[in-house]
Amino acid sequence: RETITFFSAEQALAAGVDPALVRNPNHVRAAPLLDAPEAFDAEFFRYNAKEARMIDPQQRLFLEVCWEAFEDAGYDPLTFPGKVGMFAASGMNAYLPNNLWANDKFLQEENGGRMLTVDSMNGFNVMITNDKDYLPMRVSYKLNLRGPSVNVQSACSSTLLTLHEACQSLRLGDCEMALAGGVSIKLPQHAGHLYSPGMLNSPDGHCRAYDAKAEGTIFGNGAGVVLLKPLAAAQAAGDRIYAVVKGTASNNDGAGKVGFTAPSSWGQEEVCAEAMARAGVSPESVTFMEGHGTGTALGDPIEVNALSSAFRRHTGRTGYCALGSVKSNVGHLQIASGIAGLIKTTLALHHRQIPGTLHFEKPNPRIDFSTTPFFGNRQTLDWTSPEGP
Repeated sequence: RETITFFSAEQALAAGVDPALVRNPNHVRAAPLLDAPEAFDAEFFRYNAKEARMIDPQQRLFLEVCWEAFEDAGYDPLTFPGKVGMFAASGMNAYLPNNLWANDKFLQEENGGRMLTVDSMNGFNVMITNDKDYLPMRVSYKLNLRGPSVNVQSACSSTLLTLHEACQSLRLGDCEMALAGGVSIKLPQHAGHLYSPGMLNSPDGHCRAYDAKAEGTIFGNGAGVVLLKPLAAAQAAGDRIYAVVKGTASNNDGAGKVGFTAPSSWGQEEVCAEAMARAGVSPESVTFMEGHGTGTALGDPIEVNALSSAFRRHTGRTGYCALGSVKSNVGHLQIASGIAGLIKTTLALHHRQIPGTLHFEKPNPRIDFSTTPFFGNRQTLDWTSPEGP
């Protein structure tokens, strides 16, 4: 399913979008929206109403998602005797400038009805409730997590890097379980975006990963987290195990790309090959690859070329591995995009089904799938792997 919402000019104006932008013919009124992002169970987490209203909604939502992860795993973090680590990432804070600083009524209520300037507000409270540095510590404090509590930021790869760091921490024995994930919420949600040919944003609000019609992605909102534990310990405890992380790797392109925001085929190839090597996994046994898949005309071919080169080090087979991207369903969740792809893949393993990639009809002409190990799957497939796991 595609979860993109298309909205009217009136809704965009009501959200405070500049009327000149709304009248622009290239303004695309679409976004992956969250239901009631302002909602929060403050009482459950022992916050009063004033405290809760000051906290960035990203931090509120992430706190709820972390609790849900423990619920799903069957653990009460408040009474768990061991150490639990917290590795988290957050998007840029749009709540502080658009809601707190811009809301005279809120400032009056917070200061006994007196109009104060922004500078004379309690700057320390504003900082700790809105700065992304305090996201992991907030969760650790409220859920009684006593392992490492680390803020991890590397742009769109942040939440996959939280996974990497959490796995490292577990291997070193710094903690017995670890949460890894992140959150990204754009405000106002009904802002839409301005399409410019050749840039990142989609002209029609759809993300067409690896498709010939791919002209850009659509940025949206979301949060996700996974609870990690060493396999032997999870098996001994009788935990429900959705999937096993067999190996992770991390690197950077350095200066080897045409621009700061440009992708590098070399960097992606190296990190993919290294992850498989650490996992002890043969590329021939990999039958599904969750890609970055932003749906850009240049980025998608670079990614497929990089993945193919990594696979080609050990196999010459073609067309046996399905390639997909959850961005065709939920858009590009920016900081939270990596964890969204991980959770999708984890659930695909759990249900033994490979979800179809939406809007994939004809491959990007710069991608010759016939010479790669991959194929773009258009529909949900039963996930069978007769030659291995």
